[in-house]
This record gives sequence, C-alpha cells and structure tokens, in this order.
Amino acid sequence: MTLGIFHCQNAEKTDDLASLETCELIWEAGVGFANKPVSSAQFDQNRTEILKLLLTCFSEVIYAPITDESRLRWVARFTSAENRHVLPLFTSLLNVVCAYNPVGLGLPYNYLLFNDYREPLVEAALQVLIVCLDKDSQPQADDTGYSDNYFINYLGRIHREEDFDFMLKGITRLLSNPLQSTYLPNSAKKVNFHQELLVLLWKCCEYNQKFLFYVLKTSDVLEILVPILYHITESRNDPTRVGLIHMGVFLVLLLSGERNFGVFHKLITTGNHRLQSLFDCLLTIIVNVSPYLKSLSMVAANKLLHLVEAFSTPWFLFSSPTNHHLVFFLLEVFNNIVQYQFDGNSNLIYTIIRKRQVFYQLANLPTDAASISKSLSGRKGKAREEMVDQLKSPTAPAAPEIPTGSTAGLAATPQVTSMPGSSNETDGKVSPGEDWAPTAEWAEQWKSKLPLQTIMRLLQVLVPQVEKICIDKGLTDESEILKFLQHGTLVGLLPVPHPILIRKYQANAGTNHWFRTYMWGVIYLRNTEPPIWYDTEVKLFEIQ
Repeated sequence: MTLGIFHCQNAEKTDDLASLETCELIWEAGVGFANKPVSSAQFDQNRTEILKLLLTCFSEVIYAPITDESRLRWVARFTSAENRHVLPLFTSLLNVVCAYNPVGLGLPYNYLLFNDYREPLVEAALQVLIVCLDKDSQPQADDTGYSDNYFINYLGRIHREEDFDFMLKGITRLLSNPLQSTYLPNSAKKVNFHQELLVLLWKCCEYNQKFLFYVLKTSDVLEILVPILYHITESRNDPTRVGLIHMGVFLVLLLSGERNFGVFHKLITTGNHRLQSLFDCLLTIIVNVSPYLKSLSMVAANKLLHLVEAFSTPWFLFSSPTNHHLVFFLLEVFNNIVQYQFDGNSNLIYTIIRKRQVFYQLANLPTDAASISKSLSGRKGKAREEMVDQLKSPTAPAAPEIPTGSTAGLAATPQVTSMPGSSNETDGKVSPGEDWAPTAEWAEQWKSKLPLQTIMRLLQVLVPQVEKICIDKGLTDESEILKFLQHGTLVGLLPVPHPILIRKYQANAGTNHWFRTYMWGVIYLRNTEPPIWYDTEVKLFEIQ
C-alpha cells in the first residue's frame, strides 16, 4: 500500500512501509480520532491524486455487465481484511468529508483570494467513500450484516453520540451550503457535490440504524430535511437532475418509515407532479406521516382532496392495472387522520364534507364492461402523463428545454411495491408491462376493497348536522361551520380504528442497481478534469 507516503513527512523517512502504523496518521480529526493532524496544500494535492487513481481502478463496474459477479473486485479487495489500512482509510475519508467547512472563517469573498486545496480532496474522498460503501451480496448473519466489507462494517459499528453529532452536522453543513444567504452577492463559497452527499447520507442511514434513530430523535432533523427538500424543489424542472429528485425522495421515504419522523413533522409535499414514476413513493411518504398530523391547514386539506378527485376519475382508474393503488393510499391517509387525529383537523373534515360528492362517486363507480369502455373511449394511447398535466398548477412555469451536453441516463426507478405493507393485494396479478385491458372482474375486485367505511360513516353523521345548523342559524360563513366542527366528536360512531401501518423501505436488487447507477453517473459527470472515462464503452448507464 503506497498511501503511507502521502500521510505525513515522517512516512518519507520510514524504511519499511509495511511496518508503518497508519492508524496514527489519520488525515482529519473526527470519528475515532480526536487529534488535529498537521496538513498542507501539498499533502492535500497528493492525497487527491491518489484517490482519483483509486477511483479509476474502482470504475471497472461501469464497463462490466450486471451479470458479472467479479465487477466489484477492486472495491472488494480494498475494503476487505486483506487491506490492513482499511480502518484508517475509512476514518480518514469520513472525517475529511464531515469536517470540511467551505465558508472557513466567514470572510466575504475569501475564496477568490486564496486557493482552496481542501475542496478537491473532500470531493475525491466523498466519491471514493460512497463507492467503497457499495455492496452486491445479501446481508450476512452478524451485527452489521456486512462482515466482508469492512467500510460498511465500520460504518455500522459507529455508536457514540458525539460521532453521530459530528457526522450529521458535517453532512448538514455541506448540504445547506446553497441555502446560506449573505448581504453581499456570491460572497460565500459554494460547493457542488450535494448529490454525492445525499448518497452518503442514504448509506449512513441504511447501514447504521442507530445513526438513523439519532437523526430522527435530534432537534436537528429539520436541519437535514430542509436542504433535502430544497434540492428536490430546485431540480424539479431540470430533466438532467431527475436522479437527484429520486435520491431525495428515497431519503424522505426512508425517514418517514420511522414513527419519530411523523411525530415531529407536518405534511411533506414537494409539488413535483412531472415525475409520475414517483407518485407511489410520494404518497407512501404521506401515508407514513398521516397518523401523526395534528392540524392541516385549509390549503393542505384542499390539495389532498384535489389529489383524490384527480386520481379517482374513471378513465384514469381504468387506464392502468396499478393506478387504483394511488386512491388506496389517499383513502388510507384520510382514514388515519380521521381515526387518530380528528381533534384539531377541522379544516380537513370541512373539506371532506364540502367535497363529499368525490367519495360518493367513487363508492358508486360503475365497473361493468360497458361503463369501462365508455370511460376509456377516445382516450386510447393516452398514458399517465395526461394526469400529470391535470395535476399541474395553471400558473406553473413551463419546463425548460433539455440543455445540450453529456448526461448519464439512469436505470428505471425501482417500485415502492417491493416494500412490506404495499397494496399488492389489490393488484389483480397483472404486470403493467403486459398487454393488458381492464375487465369488469378486475375492476370489481379492487373496488370491493376500497377502504371507504370510515369516510362514509363520517359523512353519514356530520353532513345532516352541518346542514341542520346552517338552516337553523342561517350560517353562510365557513368560519362558523369550522367552529362547530372543532367542538364535534365522532367517539363511538366510527368503525373500530385500524392498526397503524408504516411502510418501510426494504433493500432489494432493483434499488441496489439503481443507486449504483446513479452514484457512478454522478461521478462520471463530475470528473471532467481530466476526463477519465470520456469516449469509453460504458455499460452501466447510457451516455447521451
């Protein structure tokens, strides 16, 4: 291992590099290492070059077919026990990333006056780190589940709260970098490796459950959630950043699978309706947090009802074998709120009453062959994109044209239906890719399972009461009706509350392949000086 010569000057005087104790030469203080080591621009440049060389060696995976079981041999060797420097290397890479502060002392425009040799090192270290946290095989039967990859093993064994605090604050600081506002324009240094940071955050949460629980229980969870949603929102109209949106949504989905996330936060919406492949995932997030939503605004309540109205139109329900899953998700959201958070959600109850015809029409949806044919007449060949257009705000800006230049095409998005608790029981056993046509039997099968009992009982009880009070008191102001609903109760009138079902992310071959493709696509596009992989026969993703 030649990395020792780039650690410090003492290493240059060592006659036998094999006897070098590199645990004393960790590059940065942080996890497992409290002493701030001596560093210099020359050290940082040397380390950056070595890391880029390693990254080039690791890139064999982008040239190998997915069926090649040896496509990760460089990473496997580097992260195995055969590399006796694996612990100091892992610690060095993690600490270099999490300790980096691009703002420095906070002096305006200081990055224009001095060269920052640390940023290239941080970027290279981050890319090598996430590549080394890649893994093909299924979890083994030990505490971490990844006994043969020591990077994953060491990441999974981190347990001290001060280490979690260091990691979370470091990742949050870098992800929040674009959000830092100053009085002087462009006076603070900006970093551009937020996509790699999202991958690192994902792997930290996936491989270390204690870190995930720490993120959720700490008051800083909003600090990490805000920049994730910022990057999702900023990327919504950029076709070249679709992968970033998927990565951000997957992170929010992972966080929403834990109860603490729902307890501490209100409804999360990104407003991104252009990515129809994420509809299931976004609605799953809302379902996961819905039992803990104590007070929805009138705007949020109206938007939820608008989704039900849009997704429950007959032509949309009958145009795909899985579109009805979206209605099941939304009905579960309403049932959770009504059953568990009725008090304080008068805005939503009022909106349900005002839009009750949506639920009546859904309950009376005709499923005979003639009605299905009539609903689809004149709409053949129109896919889910038409619903996307319907969901868009009429004032939404048009999406920009796709910029010219090279982009890395991503693999198809893995489906949320691979997670436990998804609505597979309503699927009708038909794959969306098959030659498919709706039948009366198929429609009646899932319609009979629509969880409408709670909503219909609510309407049965409250609609006559609201109509009566409006007639008796001559009410025309909705604020008076809201006051009445705030003091109302449905105790003993609703069906027995159903158990809360949280859908957690579960790793599978499809998601693992997607994350690997996304990660290497980002690395490919970021390494242009020099263009290491330019004009080579990449097989992992398409170059456009």
